[in-house]
Amino acid sequence: MIRARQVRVIDEEGEQLGIMSPQDAIREAEERGLDLVEVAGKAVPPVCRIMDYGKYRYQQSKRAKESKKHQHTVTVKEIKYRPKIDDHDFDFKTNHVREFLKEGDKVKITIMFRGREMAHPEFGRDILARVVEATAELCQEKVDTSNTRLEGRNMSIVLTPAKMG
Repeated sequence: MIRARQVRVIDEEGEQLGIMSPQDAIREAEERGLDLVEVAGKAVPPVCRIMDYGKYRYQQSKRAKESKKHQHTVTVKEIKYRPKIDDHDFDFKTNHVREFLKEGDKVKITIMFRGREMAHPEFGRDILARVVEATAELCQEKVDTSNTRLEGRNMSIVLTPAKMG
């Protein structure tokens, strides 16, 4: 698939074989039992390398997998509370929030209101304030819960984990 009239050829050890026609370069590669691969098509003349293309693609995919292995995708976890939550339930859910923050995930805290609970949004703000206070050392910045507003039947904030390391 090489269209140039002449190409600069590099062998498998990285030594330059010189400038030759693509047919001669392909013949040279076949004699060595390898492939001729264009590596710099924009150069004048284009640069081609004699290599085992299957092995090259395999090594590239291995490198890509290795670089993905060390990445951490930030996900948003959601924990739902109620305004009249019991102390044990509050502690249990807040421990989950702390675990998620330690793992480096963002956490959305949602307070769900039902019926007459809607008349007292301050109960929800109190719960949010307690959660923020309990997770303060794991969060990036201080979240102000005093002006949090009801959105429909829910009230929510997002906690961002502090940078680790």
